Amino acid sequence: MVAWVVQSTGEIQKLVIKEEISVALQTLNFEFQAETPETMTKEWSHLGVTGSGDLEVLMEKKNLGGKVQAKVVTPVKGFDEVWRRMLGKFVNDCQVGDVSIEINDDNATPIVVYMRLRQAWAESSEKEAE
Repeated sequence: MVAWVVQSTGEIQKLVIKEEISVALQTLNFEFQAETPETMTKEWSHLGVTGSGDLEVLMEKKNLGGKVQAKVVTPVKGFDEVWRRMLGKFVNDCQVGDVSIEINDDNATPIVVYMRLRQAWAESSEKEAE
């Protein structure tokens, strides 16, 4: 815990501005190729919300030669390899292909990331009601 001795409201404003500047989002980009890729049934899928400890997953069907492109926007720095492994696991477990994934993260744990990806994939692969 950090304690600050503040003499005036001007100092408080400076501290708040300083804290706001230090909060920045990081964008990570990945590409994967499943062994036997399958694409989505629907054109797009959206699941989750960007809120404390959760994330939003957007999937879009695209012609990527069977590959998956993933973009992650997160406030958490230093977990690039964790993101790469979790996304790679999802792509290989579900044999995902020809899909663009965008994730807007708000400090979700790896198991929540995997769960949301699986939920979005299940939703995107459902057939439309006739």
